[in-house]
Amino acid sequence: MEASDLTHHISRRFNKDIEDLRNKVLAMGGVVEAQLARAISAIVSGDSELGLQVAEDDYKVNEFEVGIDEECSRILATRSPAASDLRLIVAIIKTITDLERIGDEAEKIGFLASRLAGMDRPTDSYRELKSLGTHVSHMLRDAMNAFARLDVDEAFEVVREDEQVDQEYEAIQRQCITFMMEDPRSIKRVMNVTWTARSLERIGDHAKNICEYVIYMVRGRDVRHTGISDLSELESE
Repeated sequence: MEASDLTHHISRRFNKDIEDLRNKVLAMGGVVEAQLARAISAIVSGDSELGLQVAEDDYKVNEFEVGIDEECSRILATRSPAASDLRLIVAIIKTITDLERIGDEAEKIGFLASRLAGMDRPTDSYRELKSLGTHVSHMLRDAMNAFARLDVDEAFEVVREDEQVDQEYEAIQRQCITFMMEDPRSIKRVMNVTWTARSLERIGDHAKNICEYVIYMVRGRDVRHTGISDLSELESE
């Protein structure tokens, strides 16, 4: 085999390895999205059994993280990737960490749904939690779409949306404090609502993180800890 043929073969194999990695990350994202959707459904419908099932299924997400992490380590050790490919692998390692943490938050929400199912339910069936859950679900979906297409514009949009999620979370917190002051008997139930909202807000943070990694992959710029006004300048570059 000629040296040029060997180089082409190695390059082709490397590209396949990278594509396989990306596909596994997207598959992991699909599992996490499904877990989150089921967790939110368990809260809204008061389905204790579904909540516990979500919690028990967290091992599936963990298995994805371990497998992808091992594959990244193998590629780093054997392929000596160039700068742009190295950025991609680093971003993948960070992305699966955030996906695993979203899985952990979905597990917590599953347990909380099981607890709330055994308590008196408000007439609005936790409308605020459903709204916040829908918002962060869309953020996660858009984050994975941005990752799949390396779409910087969509990534910037998700990063900006995190501010609105924070505002929704703070509104729920204020409402919960009011409920507990007006009716101390509701404290136990309302605390579970507070913890659920906190988990949803953290999921929004992790979706934002994934989009920051997309921007890093494409632009080579680290936008963590960058204010919204500065992001607008970067987006126009």
